[in-house]
Amino acid sequence: MAFRAGLILGAAQNILFQAEIGPPMTQDIFGQETSLSSAGTRKSWDAAQLGVLAHSASTAEHLGAVLAAAPGFVLGQAIKGLSLLMLGRSELLPMAREALKDAKANYDSALPREQRYVDALEAWLHGRPSRSIQIMERVLTDFPTDTLAMKLSHGIRFIMGDPKGMRESIERVMPAYAPEHAGRGYLLGCYSFALEETGSYEKAEVTGRQALWMAPDDAWGLHSVAHVHEMTGNAKQGLDWLEGREEAWDHCNNFRYHVWWHKALMHLDLGQADKALVLYDTEVRKDKTDDYRDISNATSLLMRLELNGHAVGNRWEELSELCANRTEDGSLIFADLHYLLALAGRDRKAEARRLVTRIHEDAKTRNNEAQERMASPGCHAANGLEAFGDGDYTLAFAHLTRARKDMQLAGGSHAQRDVFERMTIDAGLRAGEFDAAEAILDDRRAKRAGGEDNYALARRELIAAGRSGTDSQSMPAE
Repeated sequence: MAFRAGLILGAAQNILFQAEIGPPMTQDIFGQETSLSSAGTRKSWDAAQLGVLAHSASTAEHLGAVLAAAPGFVLGQAIKGLSLLMLGRSELLPMAREALKDAKANYDSALPREQRYVDALEAWLHGRPSRSIQIMERVLTDFPTDTLAMKLSHGIRFIMGDPKGMRESIERVMPAYAPEHAGRGYLLGCYSFALEETGSYEKAEVTGRQALWMAPDDAWGLHSVAHVHEMTGNAKQGLDWLEGREEAWDHCNNFRYHVWWHKALMHLDLGQADKALVLYDTEVRKDKTDDYRDISNATSLLMRLELNGHAVGNRWEELSELCANRTEDGSLIFADLHYLLALAGRDRKAEARRLVTRIHEDAKTRNNEAQERMASPGCHAANGLEAFGDGDYTLAFAHLTRARKDMQLAGGSHAQRDVFERMTIDAGLRAGEFDAAEAILDDRRAKRAGGEDNYALARRELIAAGRSGTDSQSMPAE
């Protein structure tokens, strides 16, 4: 504690020293040159950047203040547009294009680093987010301590399903970060998550704890440690980690619902379905939005509950109603597959069929990277989910197993995609494909450093029962 107090005191003294002599007045909080000339606007910009890193609910307010005071600030317009694209909603594309237009109008007067953010926005609007990543990496080559660029590269790679790239990107710039750098805690939070997603669980936990120690509002780092406990089958330790740390995510935008989702999963794994449902009602689904991230939290939790044999009442109904209106979106296959969870087998056969058909149509077009992912893993995954909803488990298993090899390209985390893994395994069990289902369980265990959660242990018991002649229908029902 004395060492930590010394760091805090030293940081405070450094801030006072800078206030007296002042850093170059054109630098932001991360030491990057900025074209903003007003000290007040720079303060709002610093707050906006920190908000992005902390997933803060106040980020839009701070960014709005920046653009109100300096509408020609190219980097601010670029962040506005990129943030809109990350929401994965087709109806927001016109607003993102307008942000690009506003940025382009002042492009020539911007600093070269700021211009590259505009280039990244333009690339994504042309359907090439992977090109946006490359541009952010060029920024990091020249400005390795640009923490905003680090976070954007990390975030877009996450959407694109590139954990290896997330890890390599951060490891490349980490040596440039001094211990007192304002973004180091958030850098470590991202690194922790990249480590977890690439299977380095022990290092991920240590790094995530350090991230939260350096940046107490780093909800991403906190949630990374929760991921470690999820992947290693340590639900009790996960609950102990989250308990009492609500302050680290209470300030968040809808990302806070995702942290509560993690807590609900831990209760479910411990057999506490009632507690999971309480969290669903009071936190996970506190706001009935149709944001795809909120929908994915809700649908995947309800599906896990049902796979474990727990009744969820009428909770699917409001989700189905919202998802029925998202069938034509096509922004992200990750979103579409979670919409489909709320439609297939939910008395929404027509809407489910419309969504599956649209995914196949996009797969044929392949005009952009989103549509390329509609082709793979999208088509087989969608067919499998639809068949599962129809109760055709043989067909569901056939399609879902074909989708498995490319499912990471759908984006999201291992924990988020695990709902599709569970459905694949359960479809195999219901179809009597015990050997194939067991092989998937073995592969799942290998990816979790040999750890097994209670879901996996229960399925292994069902496989043993099935092989001994016990009726396989004794498994948890839908």
